[in-house]
Amino acid sequence: MLKPWLAAITKKKRPAEHFALAVGGAILAATTAITGVAGAALASANDHGPAHASQQESRQSTGEEAGALTYGLDISNYEPLYNWATSSAQFGIIKATEGTDFRDASFARHWRELGDKGIVRGAYHYGHPAQDPIAEANHFLSVVNSQPAKRGDLLVLDLETTDGKSVAEVNAWAKTWLSYVKAKTGVTPMFYSGWNFADAYGKGLEQYPLWVAHYSRDKGVLAPPADWKSWTIHQYTDVPIDQNVSALTPDQLRGLGRATA
Repeated sequence: MLKPWLAAITKKKRPAEHFALAVGGAILAATTAITGVAGAALASANDHGPAHASQQESRQSTGEEAGALTYGLDISNYEPLYNWATSSAQFGIIKATEGTDFRDASFARHWRELGDKGIVRGAYHYGHPAQDPIAEANHFLSVVNSQPAKRGDLLVLDLETTDGKSVAEVNAWAKTWLSYVKAKTGVTPMFYSGWNFADAYGKGLEQYPLWVAHYSRDKGVLAPPADWKSWTIHQYTDVPIDQNVSALTPDQLRGLGRATA
């Protein structure tokens, strides 16, 4: 996903860099065992957020040892050529929209390929708290609903930026977006963010399943931030693409999504 520390450079990626990402994704299935150790990557989504890092470091590391985990990926238009047919992922979550007008150009293709593969799939919206949350939610739903639906499809809010808003304003924005999408679809959306951002801005969102990015922890071994009692998905690296593990089985993940097609 688009991380705040990457926001200034990702829009400037050259075509060659896009191709390199796509090639990296295409060979991922053959290198899953190797990339599992990439959780210690230098770039870390938990690096943004409030101060007092030493206190947070202690809280972040109190998670229990991971048990059986379900492997998955998240993809956007920066990996437009990723081949799901050869992927070892058991779930895939893809970018659909951002703000009030951006549509991911690769969304329809990825959505279709995930449907053909038959694994758990989801769609996410990258939120901007400076804009109207209802307008953003409606934009997201219009794009997602334009594609065929399946039972178990997941809906996600990706919130990683404040747009200069206060903690209270960002938190209220998230609550409005999430509750609106839930009311419109009957699906309790998932909330994605970096660990520190979620800890600072995610108070009172524990009813929404947590997808948390933390690159300096072993996959599946971390404590949840803010008021969450558990995490649902852990994004543990972005090398060569965003890789994740879930504490839930594929069927349990589907249980968080649409009840019917």
